[in-house]
Amino acid sequence: MADGSAPKQDRSRATRRHLLETAIRCLAHHGWEVSTVGFIAAEAGISRGAVQHHFRTREALILAALEHMFAERAALLDALPDPGGSGPERVHAVVTGLVNAIGGELFRAALQVWTVAAAEPELRSAVVPLERHFARGVHHRAVRLLGVDDTDPAVRALIQATLDLARGLALADVLTDDSRRRARVVRAWSNQLAAALSAA
Repeated sequence: MADGSAPKQDRSRATRRHLLETAIRCLAHHGWEVSTVGFIAAEAGISRGAVQHHFRTREALILAALEHMFAERAALLDALPDPGGSGPERVHAVVTGLVNAIGGELFRAALQVWTVAAAEPELRSAVVPLERHFARGVHHRAVRLLGVDDTDPAVRALIQATLDLARGLALADVLTDDSRRRARVVRAWSNQLAAALSAA
């Protein structure tokens, strides 16, 4: 007799993933206040009860969505191919990839949660470790893609400055399409970074 539990588990995992992706989309496009359990359920096309079967509270859903989001962002960085080559063009390819992976819908959703977490200690205590874990992962991936040794404090500071720049550019892109200015800034920073890394 065939075991029917595997398809049921697959459906449950698919529903959970759909909920998390919908929660991220709702946060990014509608904000924290609008993104209630009921709203996310309606956007996902499932009942509120089905959402609460997976997540008892909105905070539990949002935190799971954040974890999922950080995993998705990490996967985007892992998917960046080795750019090949050397010098400024290699550095430019890596910086462009980092900026693109850190920004976008995922960043906008995270920004909504960070804003609320800044004023809510309980949410902040849950969000800060997630963000630190993600930041460490992004740093390691940047080091790998750039092929540098970050035991050198100067190199480590340059990597951190690059990631801070990427977050700042993502923030600048929240209200308006900042792509033209962003491309100029990325090119200018990449040239400076390549020169600094070659001298380090």
